[in-house]
Amino acid sequence: MSQGDERGYGGNEPGGHPDDAYSTLGGTRQTRTRLPGGDDGDGYGRRPARSSRSLIMVVGVVVLLIAAIAFANQGGGGGSDGASEKKSEAAGAGPTAATGTKPVQGKNGTIASGFAHDEQGAQSAAANYAVALGSAEMFDTDRRREITTAVYAPDVAAARQSDLDKVYSGGEFLASIGLNPDGAAPEGLVFISRSNPVGTKIEKFAGDSASVAVWYSALFGLAGEGSKNPVSESWYTNTFELRWINGDWKVTDFTQKDGPVPVGRDQAASPADEMADAVEQFGGFTYAR
Repeated sequence: MSQGDERGYGGNEPGGHPDDAYSTLGGTRQTRTRLPGGDDGDGYGRRPARSSRSLIMVVGVVVLLIAAIAFANQGGGGGSDGASEKKSEAAGAGPTAATGTKPVQGKNGTIASGFAHDEQGAQSAAANYAVALGSAEMFDTDRRREITTAVYAPDVAAARQSDLDKVYSGGEFLASIGLNPDGAAPEGLVFISRSNPVGTKIEKFAGDSASVAVWYSALFGLAGEGSKNPVSESWYTNTFELRWINGDWKVTDFTQKDGPVPVGRDQAASPADEMADAVEQFGGFTYAR
């Protein structure tokens, strides 16, 4: 992912450090009770008979219902079949709806690779590249160069390398976010920089080129006691320009804009040590539709 003025992705100005709705639907079920009725010759209400055959039928229906629910919840691990694909198409799957296609199996270092040569593959590539370019590993010289080589088109990567080195190695910039001159976090603190894609959409697609927008939240800051730059959340949309090169999607450029930003809930911020533990205990994802 390339970036002109965005935080943490290789822009010339690394600004924009990173700073939930619940609903339920309910209803009521009304039951009408029919009282024993109909007069017999003696004027007494007749008591309905319960036949063993009716009881057996009820039990049989319940058993079949349980079996159907169990079957539906099995969620087979195999690939999708034609029926499920047709169902997805008939439902008018949205841009970020699951298609049943398995995630990519290949990796270029720690970054997913081998994306499909179609719109879905382009979206998966863009989401994964957003994660890589927004990671704390971009502040490590060796890892940054590996990420750049894996994500960018070869000709772009070569040109970008020096620009990225200037941004991420700038003493003034690193000091402003609380990091040491080598990009490491001060002792006792944990540096957090994570991009968490919420969704993707195709802006343009033409065979070997694609433009994909990725909406994501970003966590950025230093976790730990005494941090002067605590971890905060912010929201961005990056639009990646991708080109199909040597059997995979590669970034040629990208732009960034703020938002859409949701309304924050009144949740209390977690203690610094809890946030630091979380980033070390919770791993990331490989994104694929």
